[in-house]
Amino acid sequence: MLRKVAYLLPVLVFAALAAYFALGLRPDRDPHLLPSALIDKPSPDFTLPELNGDGKLSLAGLHGQVVVVNFFASWCVPCRVEHPLLMRLAEQEHIALYGIAYKDNVQDTRRILTQLGDPYRSIGVDRDGRTGFDYGVYGVPETYVIDKNGRIRKRFVGPLAADAVNNELLPLLQELNKS
Repeated sequence: MLRKVAYLLPVLVFAALAAYFALGLRPDRDPHLLPSALIDKPSPDFTLPELNGDGKLSLAGLHGQVVVVNFFASWCVPCRVEHPLLMRLAEQEHIALYGIAYKDNVQDTRRILTQLGDPYRSIGVDRDGRTGFDYGVYGVPETYVIDKNGRIRKRFVGPLAADAVNNELLPLLQELNKS
């Protein structure tokens, strides 16, 4: 009996792993969708030193307006890919866009924003990644839409793409600003 179990156990483990991976590969699964327990919940509170060093960026300071918070870093290649889109949103759409420099060197952050342009109204410095951890950031870039009441309404994982901005972000911002 023990010998049969010893032969059967690897087969059962293999079958369980195969089923797990098959679920991840099903055609209707979008690998870019990462669930967030924070959707429609109060945004985690934060107070961070501003990049320019003359103040603080805090959630309390953003309360009462619809804002977009973008976690980024100078060392992040996908952040550079989405940067022209962020510039367009800030310049043409006048989005209330705030940045959080995630686990980045202040001088490197300043240098990249000088090179590429600065789309943010204000930038908080999250050197130790604590604020990112509180938001559940898997990696940069990640973008959050926070409503007037401080609730997270949407999370975008990875670099923003034009279709996501046009089909999801801008309509959501328009809806939230009406209410």
